[in-house]
Amino acid sequence: MRKYALVTGGSRGIGRAASIKLASMGYYVLINYKSNQEEAQKTLDIIAGNGGEAQLMPFDIENTNEITGALDEWVNQNKDAYIEVLVNNAGIRKDNLLFWMSDDEWNNVINTNLNGTFYITRALVKYMLNKKYGRIINIVSISGVTGMAGQTNYSAAKAGIIGLTKALALESAKKKVTVNAIAPGFIDTDMTKDMVQEELKKRIPAGRFGTAEEVAELIGFLASNKASYITGQVIGISGGL
Repeated sequence: MRKYALVTGGSRGIGRAASIKLASMGYYVLINYKSNQEEAQKTLDIIAGNGGEAQLMPFDIENTNEITGALDEWVNQNKDAYIEVLVNNAGIRKDNLLFWMSDDEWNNVINTNLNGTFYITRALVKYMLNKKYGRIINIVSISGVTGMAGQTNYSAAKAGIIGLTKALALESAKKKVTVNAIAPGFIDTDMTKDMVQEELKKRIPAGRFGTAEEVAELIGFLASNKASYITGQVIGISGGL
């Protein structure tokens, strides 16, 4: 029977790597994106080129109507199936010092990262609980664990997702639905391309930025049956930072 996974923000970076990894594990991957169809199509083409199966699923994770519309359409077309793996990866940064931070910089980051994770998880977890199996993997950040100057909005959002992860894990464990968070440090993606890597590498014990593929390997493990006794955890992947 075909197995389905949904990756939010699957057009680039960690989302693309996660989509490719899950497809290699036999999942039919639903690649979510908001607006960058060209990059999302590249993810789809890579999966197809590797012999995997996937489709694009555009919607804005901040918009409950778009989420409901996209998922209802998918459910109607796949009556006997359900999405058993959810990777909440979509996110944005709008860095600024708090005393200069605008309402929009705060609200946009909270709405996309935290509220978006809540909306899509709420929409899908009911199917996992009903089927008594599921994997929810939330991509957070070391910023949400330790805090980071200039990222009060981002740190708050990611810390909120960590709280959501731990609480939902308690609610869903008896139904064999695991909920875990991955907290990457500095990963070489579009989200970090504006950072001065040479200076930041001096702070990282491993001496380098991580790769999206390294994060995807951890996502693949947490999505597998081998991780069935791991839930409510925040797992760092930061080169020792």
